[in-house]
Amino acid sequence: MTLNVTAQPAPCGAVVRGIDLRQTLDAHTLAAVRAAWLQHQVLAFVDQTLTLEDLERFALCIGPYGQDPYFESVPGHPHVAQVKREADETSTIFADNFHSDWSFLARPPAATLLYGDVIPPVGGDTLFANQYAAWDGLSPAMQALLKDKQGVHSARRGYARNGRYGEGDKGRSMAIRFDDSALATQTQPIARVHPETGRTALFVSPGYTIGIDGMPDAEAQPLLLELFRHQAKPEFVYRHVWQQGTLLLWDNRCLVHAATGGYDGHRRLLHRITVGER
Repeated sequence: MTLNVTAQPAPCGAVVRGIDLRQTLDAHTLAAVRAAWLQHQVLAFVDQTLTLEDLERFALCIGPYGQDPYFESVPGHPHVAQVKREADETSTIFADNFHSDWSFLARPPAATLLYGDVIPPVGGDTLFANQYAAWDGLSPAMQALLKDKQGVHSARRGYARNGRYGEGDKGRSMAIRFDDSALATQTQPIARVHPETGRTALFVSPGYTIGIDGMPDAEAQPLLLELFRHQAKPEFVYRHVWQQGTLLLWDNRCLVHAATGGYDGHRRLLHRITVGER
């Protein structure tokens, strides 16, 4: 296999060709994949025809399986979840605000894999925002203010009983399970140093960051809103347009991402694996 990596004309992202993920990859190829991933943050492996077993095998090349606390898994595949929406579904688009996956965990995941099985002819793009660039784009004064601050993260807005995907969420085909554990909180550094690259990324999101540790809400909330606006500026964002048979691999440690709609009347099905730190 001859790995071909082409950077997207965007702040992050690259397309990978010349690799067949149905095959076991040798150490040299895996090292090249990882280097490309760390450089570009999100990789699109195009023209792949993959089974769930193929996805599982490749995921374990990146790291150990991570946690998926609020998704039901595919029968027989305890670490695979479906991101699904039926053609006649009228529920809200899942995960359409920026977030880093499961950042409310004590050890948030390193990576997410998402494979396009059924892709609508229109809509459904995924937005990725480069949080290295977001941090670098802050003023020195703001960086100094945030450098030692801890964000308070929680799943409550989405997965608590009264959250977006809680008791009131009806008619959704995706297998989400809400739970009172979503009320818990976890602190994370706002200026997060990537464990592999050593670069600093802004690590907050409107999906999961609900406060700043030690700061009154009256001060914290306006500051967080300013950061949420900043981190999603167009100059930091790559819009991924899906094609059937594409596998995305992204880095949750230095990216936030968000789903988009625009495919009403069409079925959409993707399979997802969360990967922990190795």
